[in-house]
Amino acid sequence: MRVISGIYKGKQLNGFDIDGTRPTMDRVKESMFALIQDYIKEKTCLDLFAGSGSLGIEAISNGAKKAYFVDNGKEVLKVLKNNLKGIKEDYEVLETDYNKALKQFRDNNIKFDLIILDPPYHRLFINKILNFIVENQLLNPQGIVVCEYEEEKVDNKDLRLLKEKKYGSKNVKVYIFDNK
Repeated sequence: MRVISGIYKGKQLNGFDIDGTRPTMDRVKESMFALIQDYIKEKTCLDLFAGSGSLGIEAISNGAKKAYFVDNGKEVLKVLKNNLKGIKEDYEVLETDYNKALKQFRDNNIKFDLIILDPPYHRLFINKILNFIVENQLLNPQGIVVCEYEEEKVDNKDLRLLKEKKYGSKNVKVYIFDNK
């Protein structure tokens, strides 16, 4: 696993073999970032189920001004922190549950331009998270949410579907907040 583009292109990332994680394959990540490349530079990013940090690090590598990484797995957090060594750009690691993190962002009035949702596939809660993001105004106008999932039927009436791709059994949807 590696960073596939940007200033950290080629940086090796650990964590592809940790029990309970399912890192995004390089070819899917490359295609995913091609879909959102115009929405990254100088933006604030949230990698909500960070795992190894692969997706958030990719955003930083492609010009995001700050990334927040959220995860609560002890072993995964060690790998994430190791993968962030050498990253000079601004980032924060929150060692907490995604629900607590979302409430913390809401309570501290932190908003995002890019939110990456790549939860464990067997946990069907992307729609619940999308609703929380919209109801609590965690996205800046024209902010996007990238959802990677397998089984869940993902949809949100308050966000406009911008792009959608299928990679075998994996699905990626990109939503934009139009600030209607």
